[in-house]
Amino acid sequence: MTASDASPIERRVLLRMVTARDGAMAVRVLAQSGVCAEACRDAAQIATLLREGAGALLIAEEVLSDEGFAGVKQQLLAQEPWSDLPVLVLARAGVDSLPITDALQELANLTVLERPMRVSSLVSATRSALAARRRQYQLRGTLLGLQEADKRKTEFLATLAHELRNPLAPLRTGLELLAKRNRDTEEDWIHALMSRQVSHMVRLIDDLMEVSRITRGKIELQFAPVAMQDVLRHAVELSLPLIDAHAHHLTMDIPDERVVVHGDSVRLTQVFSNLLNNAAKYTPRGGELALSLQHADAQARVTVSDNGPGIPPDMREAVFDLFVQVNDASRAAQGGLGIGLTLVRSLVELHGGTVKADSAGGTGGTRMVVRLPWAGTLASEATSPVAGEALRCAGGRQRVLVVDDNADAADTLAALLQTLGVAATVAYSGAGALQAIEERPPTLALLDIGMPGMDGFALAERIRGNPAWSPVTLVALTGWAQKTDRERTAAARFDHHLVKPVDLGELIRILNELP
Repeated sequence: MTASDASPIERRVLLRMVTARDGAMAVRVLAQSGVCAEACRDAAQIATLLREGAGALLIAEEVLSDEGFAGVKQQLLAQEPWSDLPVLVLARAGVDSLPITDALQELANLTVLERPMRVSSLVSATRSALAARRRQYQLRGTLLGLQEADKRKTEFLATLAHELRNPLAPLRTGLELLAKRNRDTEEDWIHALMSRQVSHMVRLIDDLMEVSRITRGKIELQFAPVAMQDVLRHAVELSLPLIDAHAHHLTMDIPDERVVVHGDSVRLTQVFSNLLNNAAKYTPRGGELALSLQHADAQARVTVSDNGPGIPPDMREAVFDLFVQVNDASRAAQGGLGIGLTLVRSLVELHGGTVKADSAGGTGGTRMVVRLPWAGTLASEATSPVAGEALRCAGGRQRVLVVDDNADAADTLAALLQTLGVAATVAYSGAGALQAIEERPPTLALLDIGMPGMDGFALAERIRGNPAWSPVTLVALTGWAQKTDRERTAAARFDHHLVKPVDLGELIRILNELP
């Protein structure tokens, strides 16, 4: 049975007439016309059977006054969005009663049929109700199919983003390695170009990961009092290279008085950096960008504006949908996946705020207005994004084992560590790692979690199971970065959790902490 099909129980008619005899007669009449019906002794039994499913209800007017009908009505009012169960009421001839009047006001899909009535009329009305119910079941199947497709799409995006981290790891590490070697001046621009493009790919993959997490409800926010001035200045710092590359002029109107919201400083910085990056990308070279902060009506309002191509009126809402891009040559030329604004809206809404696009279209520019609940102006407890630790390394006395089935990733990371004065060796499998540790235990081992055969978790268990290797510091290397992923590596007795491609500053910080 497919999702759009209905089971026999879901196709049956539940009925209750004035007398048991009338009910039995109605069941026989409907059965002769191919309609399955089940007579109920009272409204309470209808409520019980209705939980299992039904194609329609056929009841006498008197049932509306039964105390048990409250349970029936409760279920009818709590139906799924796709469901609107038909209810046929056989009413006495004459003026409508108060129960019928009330039922008509409360129940959307209720039809009143006057009795006595012809058998053909009863059968026809029942068949029409069941036909409408079948269309509802088809809608249910369509919705379930769309939900399943959306779930698979989201899972695919998460898996794709994770898998793309693996080839990026050796690329970024290789660029870090080249940066530490002497290069000809003519090679500097090539290295800078490659670094920019790899960083751009990392940002795109990070956005894919964020969108998939939000869609699956797995995004995690760290709420605290946040000074918006600090958030915006840090966002500008992140976006300034792109703004400068396009020779834009950025005007900032940020008050000295501290404006505080309750939020996640890192995610809010991500929101406004994305908006600034969009403004810089889609505004012609030498354009005017503006960033302002205001607070009024218990809200903090941040506006990011530009004088580039505007957004057509019919696209102002759609631009926030996943994979949607404005169909404009100047905008399309800038590339992108159409996920940045989806991420912005999702993160803003998770903070209890709103984001709106305001544009006259054409060349009238665009204004993105973000409103967040205001938490006050005193920021003594407010937090702001913290810069990473400066690069430094304890160096020579450390021995590091890099374990990864991706030979390029293992070799480049080991080579980079060697340029820092660290004695680094590699292994390309769990078995190879155990042999290397047996020969000479390292002070730190970087273990790829997703290796075939003996994966990083199994390898960590083997290492922790040998008392002689207990001093070894274990670092998990993985493309997964959620709280649950970190909890899993911690439970496996890893000391640290690094996300691919490895951030060199974070790796050096770990090395510096070693005894």
